[in-house]
Amino acid sequence: MFCPNCGANAPEGSANCPNCGTSFGNAAATTTPAVNAGTNMSGEKDQRNIALAIILSIVTCGIYALYWFVVLTDDTNRIAGESEATSGGIALLLTIVTCGIYGFYWAYKQGEKLDRAKAARGMESGNSGVLYLILTFIGLGIVAYALMQNDLNKMGA
Repeated sequence: MFCPNCGANAPEGSANCPNCGTSFGNAAATTTPAVNAGTNMSGEKDQRNIALAIILSIVTCGIYALYWFVVLTDDTNRIAGESEATSGGIALLLTIVTCGIYGFYWAYKQGEKLDRAKAARGMESGNSGVLYLILTFIGLGIVAYALMQNDLNKMGA
């Protein structure tokens, strides 16, 4: 079952969400992810403007891209209801330590998570992991980021 507040996967019969702490009370958690899973603490959507993210990544010589990598990972984990998955910070650290090799694995797994999240919402999903892996492998990781962000924006993350 999924938390009606944040969309996190909660064990059956839970009284509170393990991710955000929302009490399920009389209203049981749903069996599908919440529609408002992409809201921040103030209740506003925290969708990122893809063009602005690309421009900031270029202007900051890739520093913003590192931040974008982390939030893409965390947002994908949240929208897919995988609170135990590798966090964005750890994924970035592993990518740096392995001289980018982990980044290829990360791109593939991001695609798999996004496909599962789309399928859970009844959206059409393909094999995004392979696409993201190929884009990253040929040096177009920023295009993969943009496609991931587009999928997250569509799902309300």
